[in-house]
Amino acid sequence: MMPEIAAATILLAFAFTFTNGFQDASAIAATLIASRSATPRKGIVLVAGMALLGAVLGGSAVAFTLSGLLTLDPGGQTVLVLLAAVLSATLWNLAVWRCGLPSSSTHALIGGLIGAGMAAAGTGSVYWGFAELLAPPHEMVGLTKILFFFVASIVIGFAGSYLMRRTTRLLLRNAKKSVNSTIMRLNGITAALMAFFNGANDSQKQLGIIALVLFAAGESAALEVPLWARLACAVLLGLGTLGGGWRIMNTLGRRIFEIEPIHSFDSQVSSGAAIALSTLAGAPISSTHVITTSVIGVGAAENPRRVHWQIGKEIVAAMVVTIPATALFSALVYLIVSPFTGV
Repeated sequence: MMPEIAAATILLAFAFTFTNGFQDASAIAATLIASRSATPRKGIVLVAGMALLGAVLGGSAVAFTLSGLLTLDPGGQTVLVLLAAVLSATLWNLAVWRCGLPSSSTHALIGGLIGAGMAAAGTGSVYWGFAELLAPPHEMVGLTKILFFFVASIVIGFAGSYLMRRTTRLLLRNAKKSVNSTIMRLNGITAALMAFFNGANDSQKQLGIIALVLFAAGESAALEVPLWARLACAVLLGLGTLGGGWRIMNTLGRRIFEIEPIHSFDSQVSSGAAIALSTLAGAPISSTHVITTSVIGVGAAENPRRVHWQIGKEIVAAMVVTIPATALFSALVYLIVSPFTGV
């Protein structure tokens, strides 16, 4: 039965990639379109195309970080854990998208892996990384590395955009309105670069799962990402961005803070830097959360009274709840399904 479970898990990973497109990748286009720096059609096509390129050319460092989160031995148990994790993450993405809330596909997948892994083999199934952090040479690995970059990327997104808005407001205080045309062109460039690194980071989460499924099921001799999986994830990420991201874009682009071209530029530079640094470091992060906090940071620097803080509170609540919710759901899925699979 293990080949069937492995095939179902890979298909679910592809479905998750599609939902990742309209959750995380669509957030990239939000400020570009809301600031009128691009039409909705041109903006989303640009982001989808660059995300596809990023997924193809972005390497595998993030994939190997994620695939190393579990310490289970290869076999049917690991494949079933991955099935439960991806299923819970996919359903969570659909639920929060339905509510129009930007949520983290990465957090959902991490929570799913932790919950199902612990249901299968207790706390020892997760590579926490605490011992390596506390003992010389104090390395950040496993969940510790992932959590560090989660927090660091969000701080960079908020603080960076806040400082960017303060700086650009000072530099452009005597600028003519015609400068907006230049800023709009720059927004297209920064959005394209951010979409590339986001595509590289986001697709690798699913690629790490697929590589681990193939290895655990005995279909590959080593933990590696096959080309067919990379191409499939790239296409699905792009299609997801094109097909379903309008709810998330409306929340990020209009409901938190009314974004002008300069606000989009400030947000994209800071959040793009955070996403690029995390991708190069091999750390899976939430681009949605980075962009969300960068929009809040820009609004706080411009005029805190114009920020719709209640929307921000709802998004933060979703951030906090995601990992525990998906961990609990994936654990339940594993415990319910495992007796019927014989693994």
